[in-house]
Amino acid sequence: MNAKETSILKYLRENPYATQMEIANELKMSRPAVANIISQLIKSGYITGRAYILPENKEIICIGGANVDRKYTLNNKLQMGTSNPTSSLQSVGGVARNIAENLGRLGHTVRLLSVVGTDMEYEAIEKASSNWMNLFSIEKLPNYTTGTYSAVLDSSGEMLLALANMDIYEQLTVEYLKKQESHLTNAQLIIIDMNCSKEVIEYIRTVSIGHNIPMALIPVSSPKMDRMPESLEGIEWLIANKDEAETYLGVSIKDKESWEEATRLFVQKGISHVVITWGSEGIMYAGSDMGTSYFPAIQVEDVIDVTGAGDAFVSATLYSWLNGEDIPTTIQTGMMNASKTIRSSDTVRTELSKNNLTTEMEENTK
Repeated sequence: MNAKETSILKYLRENPYATQMEIANELKMSRPAVANIISQLIKSGYITGRAYILPENKEIICIGGANVDRKYTLNNKLQMGTSNPTSSLQSVGGVARNIAENLGRLGHTVRLLSVVGTDMEYEAIEKASSNWMNLFSIEKLPNYTTGTYSAVLDSSGEMLLALANMDIYEQLTVEYLKKQESHLTNAQLIIIDMNCSKEVIEYIRTVSIGHNIPMALIPVSSPKMDRMPESLEGIEWLIANKDEAETYLGVSIKDKESWEEATRLFVQKGISHVVITWGSEGIMYAGSDMGTSYFPAIQVEDVIDVTGAGDAFVSATLYSWLNGEDIPTTIQTGMMNASKTIRSSDTVRTELSKNNLTTEMEENTK
């Protein structure tokens, strides 16, 4: 055992009914890190079946991508058919994983459900993620490679091209998720990205409705919009960009009127809260209990990297909604986190915390 495992076992012998948060505070560790270590201790047999913790806050379950992201920023204008000088950066990513880290940094208890390879890429993911989410339920597949995402950015940080190796997510199956039923049915919120198959998304929608758990559906690209479930009834949140919405609805969003109409169409299909983002144009919201609302984008001049901005928006929007904020505050909180993220070279900004986000929102209203 390593030093952290030994210290947790010692503390549990003296305080067998301590909560994970109490252990984390006492040992100066994050709660998700404590959860991961305890899970490993149970698996290794150092902790037996007796209860050692009291009930904790319900988890947010994030289902979908956990990848390694590679970003290549061009030094000059892109020239096709030849090599282009770039600077490069590798980080961990994946829509579900990014959302999980954002929410973990904002103080939520988060569990990630995904599939990965037994390779160096997953080691990087584990190292970067374990402090912010519970990784114990991830399935490791020795005959597959962990997902990778490679983006080519221009010198201003805008994306020119992205390549995704996501074949492993075909192994993220209903059978795997049924093994996680005890976690899913006790969740505070289920967030699923559309790296998952249509069958999996249909299953999660059924679980969500059957156990009265809100579900947020997060598209990942226009080509994968054919994975939308047959019925959208019972879905709490859909947060999509303009291209994804156009692809699914078969419409052209060309002005504010058609933008509003697109959000209303999703609500008419049964979704409670719909957001369609349109880059620098801003955000359009529609809800089942209210009309449409337009939110202009926060203007950012010093853009470093737009990768991760969408995940930052989703995370902070759902965080604010879970806190009971009204819709304008909820959307503006998401926009604030996104605007700060694109000023960072990190896919999830390391300075994010509940207190910092609150301060940023307060400063924005002055």
